[in-house]
Amino acid sequence: MSGSFLIQALVFMAAAIIFVPVAKRLGLSSVLGYLIGGIIIGPFVLGFIGSEGADIMHTAEFGVVLMLFLIGLELDPKKLWEMRRAIAGLGSLQVVTTSVLVIVVFIFAGYSWQLAVPVALAFAMSSTAIALQTLKEKRILNTAAGEASFSVLLFQDIAVIPILAFLPLIEVSGITAQSSHTQSLLSGQPAWLQIITIIAAVAALLLAGKYLVVPFLRFVSRVALRELFIASALFIVIGVAALMILVGLSPALGTFLAGVVLANSEFRHELESDIEPFKGILLGLFFMSVGATINFSLISEDPFFILALAMAVVVIKFAVLFAVGKRFRLSSDQNFIFSFGLSQIGEFAFVILSFSNQLGIISSSDSSKMMAVTAITMLTTPILMLINQKLIDPRFGVKEIEDDIEPDKIDVRHSVIIAGFGHFGSTIGRLLRANGIEAVILDNDSDRVDLLRKIGFKVYYGDATRLDLLKSAGAEEARLLIAAIDSPEVNYQLISTVKSNFPQLKIMARARNRYDAYELLEMDVNNVYRETLYTAVHLGVDALTELGFRRYTALRQGQKFIKYDERALRKLAARRHDKQEYILSVREEIELQEQVLQNDLQQSMETTDSSWDSEKVRKVLGSD
Repeated sequence: MSGSFLIQALVFMAAAIIFVPVAKRLGLSSVLGYLIGGIIIGPFVLGFIGSEGADIMHTAEFGVVLMLFLIGLELDPKKLWEMRRAIAGLGSLQVVTTSVLVIVVFIFAGYSWQLAVPVALAFAMSSTAIALQTLKEKRILNTAAGEASFSVLLFQDIAVIPILAFLPLIEVSGITAQSSHTQSLLSGQPAWLQIITIIAAVAALLLAGKYLVVPFLRFVSRVALRELFIASALFIVIGVAALMILVGLSPALGTFLAGVVLANSEFRHELESDIEPFKGILLGLFFMSVGATINFSLISEDPFFILALAMAVVVIKFAVLFAVGKRFRLSSDQNFIFSFGLSQIGEFAFVILSFSNQLGIISSSDSSKMMAVTAITMLTTPILMLINQKLIDPRFGVKEIEDDIEPDKIDVRHSVIIAGFGHFGSTIGRLLRANGIEAVILDNDSDRVDLLRKIGFKVYYGDATRLDLLKSAGAEEARLLIAAIDSPEVNYQLISTVKSNFPQLKIMARARNRYDAYELLEMDVNNVYRETLYTAVHLGVDALTELGFRRYTALRQGQKFIKYDERALRKLAARRHDKQEYILSVREEIELQEQVLQNDLQQSMETTDSSWDSEKVRKVLGSD
């Protein structure tokens, strides 16, 4: 069915609308939904799209480019520099070890080293799109596993450059090279000139980002046409990608660097909101294209070899990644996530295998088989991550280190349960105890529990997310649960357990920031307390007092600020999934809040009120 572009677009969108919600309803990743949808509509199942699926993939790969640009925007250059050892250490160890093991396997199986080397280098790559999207969906991108995964993926993106430069050095006779090899500006030039040009291109990109792109965006923003700014954002990304391709570099790496350069600019959030929809659409199209290009006819010719090779590669990569994670001291739960998340072969393998075929290093038949293996491994990642979440993590995950310590037996009952007794929870506990209110205190950090007991608190060791421990703590009779655990993810798990099993128990929850608060509001937790809000307002009140405001006025303005901000939080929570609408709403709320506070200040009746630090009160107190 090779109809018009509109028919093809309709087929892809219909598949996404059908299969992604089904996958999410079954508790699977959206990535798996896209992949399955691509398989179903592909030329080897229903045949709704034809062999042009491979061409569609080339367009869809731009979604990966946009994703790397957005990741760069979210990454502070200082943090990137701090991660340099992890990038070089984790990344190089994984790529080299995996490549060597795969080369050994292929040579042992009777293949030539000329074929084994490019295939091994291709198989060493992991999928940036699948890994990062899966980690992001599970809200673990900022964990130790997420940072380690990002480091390895970034190194792999960089490694693609020398790999593509190295492949032409492999000479193979008997295989006719394809003439369709894409030529870059530097093709055929001496190696020293290529290196100098590449360095110059990267330097030019970094300088242009700082001294040309930001002034350009300021100029465009003055026109005040949103569609023009969106066009400018896409122009920048496409221009950087084109420059990288021109000099033979990875466009994804180039746009990532461009994003890092712009991360500290005033346009960071607008660029994110403008590009995010395009990234989401193209990434979904990319995943569906991968599914559509799985050649089941080729697999059926030698299914045992292709499936066995795919499983062998996943096992080898998992073993290498797990060993590397241990070497860099990742905890077991984080190491499982890291190893499963990167165990597939990545999209750059298609590039390396295709290039090797064009150079005549790999035959068309072998190249097609290796691409089928690559696509199959991509299917395994969402499934492996689900297995890890449901079966492995509950047994060997975050509790593994503490499993040798039995939870305490709780022999008291109080109307309040506090889960998490770090700096935040202990402040609440001390305030309650000072006012005669005792609480059952739970904490899962054995060292902290030991210290708190020495200080004089009665703290019980145990994982508050466990249903049996909550029952033991008296959750069935208690009136109030204070969720104050340091990790937002663990806090969410605790709240979910409590709401499912103890609906009568009122929950007051800690949120690290506004975004954690949005998550809690979506879980129907109405009593949310942002730790950064109250401390920041307290500091602002002190600053106003220092600058000449009356203490009473400053405190009143601080309390009103919190009141208006809490009201705005609930309005914005419903709009945060639409970035464009969210940003516009935030701007409106900020302007409204500032105007209301200024009006309140002007109407404060400084000369007539009898507040505790007014002149009138001071005179009365002085006369006494």
